Amino acid sequence: MLKINEIYHSIQGESTKAGLPCTFVRLTYCNLRCSYCDTAYAFHEGKDMSFEEIISEVKKFNCQLVEITGGEPLFQKESLELMRLLSNSGYEVLLETGGSLPIQEVDKRVKIIMDLKCPSSGMQKKNFYDNIKYLKPTDEVKFVMGTREDYEWTKAILLQYGLTKICHILFSVVFSSLEPVTLVNWILEDKLDVRFQLQMHKYIWEPTAKGV
Repeated sequence: MLKINEIYHSIQGESTKAGLPCTFVRLTYCNLRCSYCDTAYAFHEGKDMSFEEIISEVKKFNCQLVEITGGEPLFQKESLELMRLLSNSGYEVLLETGGSLPIQEVDKRVKIIMDLKCPSSGMQKKNFYDNIKYLKPTDEVKFVMGTREDYEWTKAILLQYGLTKICHILFSVVFSSLEPVTLVNWILEDKLDVRFQLQMHKYIWEPTAKGV
């Protein structure tokens, strides 16, 4: 059993899959409290569902791309089995994780999208850097920035761990805190080999809308 906050069909708003139709399975609970969190409603709200019930709901949308998100999905260890079952059923599975819990047991067929928390998040000390050695070339590491300090810290982390040679790197802004054009200009000035992204869903729908 897993505690599920919501299951819905929308478009992927971020990552290298941005713009594609996607079914989202949002799990309840999170061990982090980022300053800019936009899914605090998933900290506690949810209902218990079996693997069979979850997969049955996913099937209704007839969509092959499925993202497991939260909250923090890996906080519920049963999420590992859910991802395995979805992969066995032929789904392309994405995992959105905050980067504080181990990823080594995640099914290798799953594309991991892992945050490394910048200083302004207030959760920088929770980053579990050992995860880096388990990243695959198809995986993605995301940095969400709200300040110039975040940007300079991120550049140092990229260099320290050689991340641009390991997997895809995503740069995002904290919505309404840092102007996208500012971050883009920094990237271009420093000629960084990274992908800038917006939270596309927040521009299509109201930024606080749920289920999109």
